[in-house]
Amino acid sequence: MKKITSVVFVLGVLSLLLSSCSGSGVSVGGQNAEIATITVSGSGQVFVASDLGFIDIGVRSQGATVIEAIAINNEQAKAIQTALIEEGVEEKDIQTSYFNVYQQSDYDFQGNPVNTYYLVENTVHVTVRQLEKLGEILDAAARGGANNIYGVNFDVQDRSEAQSAARELAVQAAQAQAQELVQVAGFELGDLISISSLPISTTPYYGYGIGGGGGMAESVPIASGQVPINAQVEMIFAIK
Repeated sequence: MKKITSVVFVLGVLSLLLSSCSGSGVSVGGQNAEIATITVSGSGQVFVASDLGFIDIGVRSQGATVIEAIAINNEQAKAIQTALIEEGVEEKDIQTSYFNVYQQSDYDFQGNPVNTYYLVENTVHVTVRQLEKLGEILDAAARGGANNIYGVNFDVQDRSEAQSAARELAVQAAQAQAQELVQVAGFELGDLISISSLPISTTPYYGYGIGGGGGMAESVPIASGQVPINAQVEMIFAIK
């Protein structure tokens, strides 16, 4: 089981709503009546040690013709893929995410083209499941010919346990806030009328990018840290 660190956030300004019910409204004791309600929101956050990494590794090649530029790039890309597999990355975890071929020209001081060539950019999205080897994998990619490494970022393979813990904290935060508000206002908290889970972004935790290439003197030191898992709920209670 992953170690989970918990943090609770409570949304600041909450509102007391007096709902006037008629016709199709809420019925109390068989008759239409006014029901005082309070709407609250609560947020919960837990931190989980990351166990998944993502890297975008690219190679940019140049040639006098399109065919030459692509051939050079293919050779470099194959060398990078081989280096990654030798470091334990599975082939299914290496996916092409970007491929581009374009013409480039150099100009003299009068603006006339003096040299025209072609550039090929090929980027693969790599999933790293052994984070303890991430530094070695980055080093292997650079030694294999990668000259662009973008956005090392981290995530958790199984969010379910942490997500449940975050939801529980969010509900507790909303309940506590509702209880506090009605007491200050001189009322009592009634039954729960509705509860809903609000959408939360699950964007991976981003690290950094590396440019250049040619290999590093030693494996790149990587600190994967913890990934925040968030939840937010909205609850409506009756007021007595």
